[in-house]
Amino acid sequence: MLLFPAIDVRGGRCVRLYQGDFAVETSYAEDPAGVAASFAAAGARRLHVVDLDAARTGELTNLTQVAEIVAAAGVPVQYGGGVRSVEAAARLADAGVARVVIGTAALENPSLVAEIAARQPVALGLDVRGREVAVRGWQAAGGRSFAEVLASAPEADAVVVTQISTDGTLGGPDMELLAETLAATEIPVVASGGVGTLEDLLGLADLRAGGRALAGAIVGRAIYERTVDLAEALAILAETTATHSARRGAGGDGEGGRS
Repeated sequence: MLLFPAIDVRGGRCVRLYQGDFAVETSYAEDPAGVAASFAAAGARRLHVVDLDAARTGELTNLTQVAEIVAAAGVPVQYGGGVRSVEAAARLADAGVARVVIGTAALENPSLVAEIAARQPVALGLDVRGREVAVRGWQAAGGRSFAEVLASAPEADAVVVTQISTDGTLGGPDMELLAETLAATEIPVVASGGVGTLEDLLGLADLRAGGRALAGAIVGRAIYERTVDLAEALAILAETTATHSARRGAGGDGEGGRS
């Protein structure tokens, strides 16, 4: 299971929200690119970046900062926020983004996922309250269940699942939601929201449903608040993944997954 350290950008700064509430913001750094460099130096092999301004407005407000993050990190960057057209996705690809995450547009224009997937890697972003998908920076209800939206985008090469009620709380992930997602799709699943401890991460790495494992986990506040040491977590997850792979190779538990 890959660990994606998260960088949420708002107004050019590195911030975190609590349960997606723009009125409850904590600012962590004025230099998101510097944060990206520090994550890469700790051993991160991927980063997850969200433009919170773009998520609300659909405008790529912090595109300059995103390009700086990509350049500073030197590792593949997955990006979400305001990807609502082929043109926006192309601009992000030009900025060096390795994979875009589409949330709102996947509900409002389902064919867009296929259009972008034909040109560049794309993930389906499911931001969920309970089991209903939220849109426009989590500010509005999408009126559709996560299972319904999940089935609408088979072209995506990953699905990023965020339980809004746990995001930024450090209170632990929604394991039931993640298990339901694993069982409902063959697309690799990346978990987001709620990780507060190393034990939470290990629980995600051990999660199995439908004979599958999580492909990755996004962690933000726990790294900034130092309840999870990034370098330690990366090392332990690498060891855990190697152990699971050895067991599968030996026919130990017979459970697969794209981790």
